[in-house]
Amino acid sequence: MEIKIGIEMRAEYKRLELAKAALKFVRDFMLVKAGENVVVNYDTFIDERVVRAVAEAIYALDATPIVIYHPTAAKFYAEPPAPVGGAVAQADCWIEMAYAPFMHSDAYRLAVDQNGARYICATGMDVEMLTNCIGSVNIDKVIELGEYFKAKLESSRHIHVTSKNGTDLVGDMGGRKVRNSGIKAAEKGYPVMLPGQTSWCPLEETINGTLVFDGAIFPPEEIGGPLKSSVVLHFKEGRVVGVEGEGAEARTFKSWLDSFNDPNMYRLAHYSQGFNPGVTKVTGRIVEDERVFGCMEFGIGSQGVKVGGAHWNAASHTDGILLKPTIVLDGEYLEEDGVYQDAGARAICAALGVSGY
Repeated sequence: MEIKIGIEMRAEYKRLELAKAALKFVRDFMLVKAGENVVVNYDTFIDERVVRAVAEAIYALDATPIVIYHPTAAKFYAEPPAPVGGAVAQADCWIEMAYAPFMHSDAYRLAVDQNGARYICATGMDVEMLTNCIGSVNIDKVIELGEYFKAKLESSRHIHVTSKNGTDLVGDMGGRKVRNSGIKAAEKGYPVMLPGQTSWCPLEETINGTLVFDGAIFPPEEIGGPLKSSVVLHFKEGRVVGVEGEGAEARTFKSWLDSFNDPNMYRLAHYSQGFNPGVTKVTGRIVEDERVFGCMEFGIGSQGVKVGGAHWNAASHTDGILLKPTIVLDGEYLEEDGVYQDAGARAICAALGVSGY
């Protein structure tokens, strides 16, 4: 039986569940080994209970935790302070928990792309995120579902995403590869995310139509939390050409994009699926929101090398959530209104114990 109190009633909230999830995270997902140097960086917005639990789990595996506490950066994906950059450049494994992460920075590219650190972006990590996304799920089965989706997407030529709220977005896959970004951190220099996400980018010039975010957007920080009103984006050849919406959030988002005076900030960087069965609703923690079971997430701005698209740098990057999408691949329904229709996917969902499968 699962008990949902809905509020952290004391500092020891979920202490045992957290300890178990932290060990599972560093041992079974980040694959930390004895003798490794593991850098954990976090800023002033982060729950220190999680930091302590993860550091203790690293040390229990006879690895060395190097925990770095620093001010929250004024901008997301900015360059870190020099001592932080120096530390991660020497890391065997880098666990980034900072609310304003340094992913996409030059220091990140040195540590990961050049020096081969195993990296995870766990921005905003707290007790709920770690216990939901790691502690409560069968990691191997979630990875299996991601591999199944990866194969289906890579064998498709055309993708059409719609939703009842007005999304109608088309693109050609162009033979591009798909990242199951929620896999275990087994490969040097290969950044991973928490389980339950695939990412890719169709041929950028073929992406046209309308995308409606109705779950969450982050950054900008001013929006924060679940969206109160939808944000409508119009795309032509992979670029945002219009932002609309009835609420203040659409105006805030447009102003934020415009503030960079950077043409690459209007480029659609990636499509992603979310399918972590431990995440059933948006919370305002973007890394968790990206994994709401059955959602899609889209990145705008800087496109990382590992996505497999054209690759470009931009002043920043943002992610938005589309709940209950319909995904049609070459005329066949992979998902309809947030429910997977493909027989193979449904079988794995059933094995995961997901309600309705």
